[in-house]
Amino acid sequence: MTLKKSVLFVLLICALSLSGCTTGGAFLAQNQTNVELARDNFDIIAKDVVGSAYADYLLGFSSSSGPVSNTLALVRVGGTATLYNDAVNSLWKNFEENYGSAEGRNLVLANVRYDTDILNLIVFTKTTLYVHADVVEFNQQ
Repeated sequence: MTLKKSVLFVLLICALSLSGCTTGGAFLAQNQTNVELARDNFDIIAKDVVGSAYADYLLGFSSSSGPVSNTLALVRVGGTATLYNDAVNSLWKNFEENYGSAEGRNLVLANVRYDTDILNLIVFTKTTLYVHADVVEFNQQ
């Protein structure tokens, strides 16, 4: 009888792990733009602006390595599946609350950094992603 229960338990764990949800971090493109910084044509208008996003999962595990966070879990119960996009949008929202609208301005994010805060309790895991950046505005000269 205990052998049948053990087999059923192993099959249940396999079924749950194959039917769960997973996230695999971000698509981090390397965009390069050459900008002339020899003249006084820019101002650093905001330093260390922060945006964040989170996701909560049941029966899972999260990890992070550098700018990429990964989660393997049964089901997401809170937050979003697009952590990086939502964190950058949150960063711009926080910028606009303190420095005015970004619309029509020549702004760029510089010194972009990623941090994650992960809570793993086996039955519950939470990943919070933070994006930090300085905002540079280029002048028309």
